[in-house]
Amino acid sequence: MADFTARETALDLDKQDRLAHFREEFCFEEEDLIYLDGNSLGRLPKRTLDSFQNIVKNQWGRNLIRGWNDGWIDSPSRIGAKVAQLIGAESDEVVIGDSTSTNLFKLAVAGILYNKGRKKVITDNLNFPSDIYVLEGICEMLGGGLYLEVVKSSDEINGPVEDLRRAIDENTALVVLSHTIYKSSYTYDMEAVTQIANESGAVMLWDMSHSVGSVPGNLHNSGAALAIGCTYKYLNGGPGALAFLYVHRDWQQKLSNPIRGWFGHDKMFSFDLEYRRSPGIKHFLTGTPPILSTLPIEKGVDLLLEAGMQNLRQKSIELTEYAIQLWKEWLEPLGFTLKSPVDPNARGSHITLGHPEGWRIDQALIGEMNVIPDFRKPDNLRLGFAPIYTSFYDVWEGFRRIKEVVEDRIYEKYSCETGNTVT
Repeated sequence: MADFTARETALDLDKQDRLAHFREEFCFEEEDLIYLDGNSLGRLPKRTLDSFQNIVKNQWGRNLIRGWNDGWIDSPSRIGAKVAQLIGAESDEVVIGDSTSTNLFKLAVAGILYNKGRKKVITDNLNFPSDIYVLEGICEMLGGGLYLEVVKSSDEINGPVEDLRRAIDENTALVVLSHTIYKSSYTYDMEAVTQIANESGAVMLWDMSHSVGSVPGNLHNSGAALAIGCTYKYLNGGPGALAFLYVHRDWQQKLSNPIRGWFGHDKMFSFDLEYRRSPGIKHFLTGTPPILSTLPIEKGVDLLLEAGMQNLRQKSIELTEYAIQLWKEWLEPLGFTLKSPVDPNARGSHITLGHPEGWRIDQALIGEMNVIPDFRKPDNLRLGFAPIYTSFYDVWEGFRRIKEVVEDRIYEKYSCETGNTVT
């Protein structure tokens, strides 16, 4: 058996990688940089770089307002139909528009109002904090005794499925969970949890921001009513790119968009003062889409569709399994703990390692080792592997440099103060 800590093993794994050629589709401006933060911001696709000049110079600069009739007006639905293929949705169930938080607000309010009279909204303490802020604000806004119940994970790693099962009842209006947890990478069984919610009559809403593009979804067949997600992580849509929202066909007429706008109007250019909703998914759009933040999403999604979600998922598992082997051999003896699930079927495309000096290690990696990981308080190094462009050598070399930072105590040069900088 090959020594998995050997450099040659990583290179051999890259030679066997059926997705290796997609790496050439992305910009690598720093040859020595080990980028392990694709779970926060994906790399720039070369196709996006090539098309952006056309979008600005020709579509905007030359066509001007005529661009709306040359692909702009339909871009939220066209790109949404492509994203649908990545998350197990139908083409008429997904649109692009607004931020993740705005989409969460729209769909959460819609779901709660559908179950008006029920008083409970349920999430867990592993959910992305911004989602919890939005839900708290909704409960305050709607009032009437509506409250948010945050179910706690006992180990801060795994989703509290059994406790959620006990909490979800006939008084639950809405259940909101992250499909893949941002800290630990724990990934819920979408079908099983959706069934729990559906059996109680609660509306199920999934946040797929940390899974879309690396973990397949099964939204339509699972019976999940709603979902949201961002496009700037594994979809490589660009910093701050617009988010997507999903509404199951069976729910599109049952729910109403609380932020109505002309893009959700049945005849938007009639400019009637009376709102008449679009009959399908477009009803959940609101205002004019920012085209320069919409169109670049498409090229990244196209690459993922060419690679195939099953292939991407398989490589994602292989990358995280390889990383865990390296942790066990190199980093566990140096005081690193694994804070992600061991079971690959319950794990997304990143792993989290804990270390008492996690912050200073993170800063040393960025400052001196040309490695970009991700840090989350109090001591979590998140290491993200985008299967479409991350190589096995990236993982090997990244872990080798982490090992060097600790063994040579390079991190001791850095302050313990974390501050509020982007991490």
